[in-house]
Amino acid sequence: MSDLVLGIETSCDETAAAIVGEGSKLVSSVVSSQVDIHAEFGGVVPELAGRAHVQLIVPVVEKALGDAGLDTTKPSIGSIACTIGPGLVGSLLVGVSAAKAMAYAWGVPFIGVNHLEAHLYASFLADPELEFPMMVLLVSGGHTMLIHAKSHGDYVLVGQTLDDAAGEAFDKVARFIGLGYPGGPAIDKAAQLGDASLVRFPRPMIDSEGFEFSFSGLKTSVVAWARKHPDASAEDISACFQEAVVDVLVTKAIRAAREAGVSNLCIGGGVAANSALRAETERRCAEEGLRAFIPARAFCTDNAAMVAAAGWWRMQNDGPSVLSTGAIPNLRFP
Repeated sequence: MSDLVLGIETSCDETAAAIVGEGSKLVSSVVSSQVDIHAEFGGVVPELAGRAHVQLIVPVVEKALGDAGLDTTKPSIGSIACTIGPGLVGSLLVGVSAAKAMAYAWGVPFIGVNHLEAHLYASFLADPELEFPMMVLLVSGGHTMLIHAKSHGDYVLVGQTLDDAAGEAFDKVARFIGLGYPGGPAIDKAAQLGDASLVRFPRPMIDSEGFEFSFSGLKTSVVAWARKHPDASAEDISACFQEAVVDVLVTKAIRAAREAGVSNLCIGGGVAANSALRAETERRCAEEGLRAFIPARAFCTDNAAMVAAAGWWRMQNDGPSVLSTGAIPNLRFP
């Protein structure tokens, strides 16, 4: 059987397909973003996202297969992996339905993948020699969590956000200071032109004994300060806010790695594309004698290569999923 896996990702507003071999060898990757569709609404509109996936899923899959040099009518692949959750139910259903139909038609196994677990496997695309155990910081618009990954499929939740996820806070602050949507990339870009020493915003729970996060209060502090200082630039506010978020994330991640006794620290999720978080993770890990594993930006945001990588390992450990597997919008991890 071929070691090539076709990955499909439609959990939110990216329609993606990729071909990956042996869990880490990228062959092709195609991502069609819907940012322009949702920008005027300041966030993802679920119904519009689902409709766009319906229109895009077939051409995106065909392009991924074509880029890999595979037959688009009956490709020589070993399995199909698809995100089944968490995510928007309408978006998930498009990918899951397409993946199961193709698996049935082509006579190959179907593998349901947890979207958050897939973000973990993006690190294997960055470095196939990565070894367990490791501490993984998963940061996105909907999730902020620390996972102690002991081996394939063996995960322990170390801590997570008690309210807003880091990416959610980025979006809300960006909207308030007029940077628009999506907020993460906008703040990252603006912060590079700002003065991070202008004001020191609070670092919520940075010194707490556990590994939970909280960004709702920080968001409120930024908004309150900005209202009192209407002449402050969006660039300066972005730089100060971003520095606070990154400080909390990296400090707690490194402490979690130390307490777990692991030497590998990985970051993943959409916020892992943030330039300040990437630089500070590398710098602090070097100081602490830890190895930092940071996926390429293209594999931090939603993509199908990480889904295919996770699916390959799932196939080795657990075998295929049944074709009655459905979309699970509130799927938990770990």
